[in-house]
Amino acid sequence: MEFIVFKLNEIIWSSWLVGLCLVAGLYFSFRTRFSQIRNIKEMGVLLFKGETSDQGISSFQALCTSLAGRIGTGNIAGVATAIALGGPGAIFWMWAIAFLGAGSAFAESTLSQVYKEEYEGQYRGGPAYYIEKGLGMKWYGILFAIVTLIAMGLFLPGVQSNSIASGINNAFGVSKNLIALILMAALGLIIFGGIKRISSAAEKIVPFMGLVYILMALIIIIVNIHQVPMIITTIFKSAFGFEQAFAGILGSTIAIGVKRGVYSNEAGQGTGPHASAAAEVNHPAKQGLVQAFSVYIDTLFVCSATAFMILITGMYNVENGVGGYLIENLPGVEIGPMYTQAAVDKFLPGFGSAFVAIALLFFAFTTIMAYYYIAEVNLVYLNKKIFSKHRGNGEKIVINILRVFMLFSVGNGCMKTASLAWSLGDIGVGAMAWLNIIAILLLSNTAIKCLKDYEHQKKIGIPRSDMIFDPIKLGIKNADFWIDKKIENTK
Repeated sequence: MEFIVFKLNEIIWSSWLVGLCLVAGLYFSFRTRFSQIRNIKEMGVLLFKGETSDQGISSFQALCTSLAGRIGTGNIAGVATAIALGGPGAIFWMWAIAFLGAGSAFAESTLSQVYKEEYEGQYRGGPAYYIEKGLGMKWYGILFAIVTLIAMGLFLPGVQSNSIASGINNAFGVSKNLIALILMAALGLIIFGGIKRISSAAEKIVPFMGLVYILMALIIIIVNIHQVPMIITTIFKSAFGFEQAFAGILGSTIAIGVKRGVYSNEAGQGTGPHASAAAEVNHPAKQGLVQAFSVYIDTLFVCSATAFMILITGMYNVENGVGGYLIENLPGVEIGPMYTQAAVDKFLPGFGSAFVAIALLFFAFTTIMAYYYIAEVNLVYLNKKIFSKHRGNGEKIVINILRVFMLFSVGNGCMKTASLAWSLGDIGVGAMAWLNIIAILLLSNTAIKCLKDYEHQKKIGIPRSDMIFDPIKLGIKNADFWIDKKIENTK
């Protein structure tokens, strides 16, 4: 079983997907005239300007919900894995894919707003919706929804719960069986409350834990500030094979950096658009800009915090790809959150393991919450498209089955080996990325039209709160929600 999983992972995450992620990021960066730089101030303003309604959540709540999905195991265990398999240079490629990926994140989240629907009193949308409506390919939308349901409901939760269990077991010696039961009970209380409860929980947990974690990293960096120039030099030299110790693994450095970057910030993967569609905004580009900024928060802030803690303290190993080590500072320590725990522990003996375990608990737990919401959105989409006769009570039963199954996946993930959990997670991320990136490239003109329209209205002095999105004027078809909204406003 493990052999099949590892081989499938190699096929999906071939150099073709790594290249596709980089090309898509470059393409959207140039098409938007590097909006991720030009509009960075606007992104900050829009974070707190959104409104809520009975149907939708605020831009900030949508940001926190998508960040809940982005900030998780990838920021702690994933960074450690990137360094272990690709050396310090992998961090540069995580930064690169984050910067370029902000363009992809803008496009996918803008498209999710353009083609969202109001269903059962809530806004819903995502890649399956914009694939069907924007490209006119219902089969493609169904395929994405099926892949996403499997990835979010079966593969990815295990990565998060596995890291939680490993971190807490290492720090406090708590049985993984007990950890699994507690996680399942806590998750059940939240996911049975729907998007409102999920976004409310994310809005409280994500900013607090993120700030505390970054603060810890800053303290370690400031105390060891004399090492920072050397660490930055090592990262850049290793990224291009100029550091002799890591020159032999340059291919792995690039591939692992891009893979872990995509896993962490999820730009182009197709997860962020689900929360983006739930936001209450008066122009799709607003949420696109907010979500572009979330990529920076995830990778440039949180991932960098982990990387600098590990590299400054020297608490890491680097594998040579053939069963040995180029650097072995932690003999016998498994790749994952233990690297980060050892880093903080070296700075504050006896405190690191507990601190990282708690941080990982909050980060990964909120990520699982976001995974559930994404899985539910795609399940509802499939039910509407394939089993439309089973709406109402039938749909509620199917959703409750998903909730129970999700809880089982979380509990089971606590028991998997880390390598198997990560490989399954990578398969889920890679399959979604293939389908979504191709779709947003094909729909790129629609996303660019939205950005130009938003920037035009801003340029001629229309206040953000008075902006109007008119898809008919822009030549965008099947944006039914916005057409109906315009008709309703003119009555």
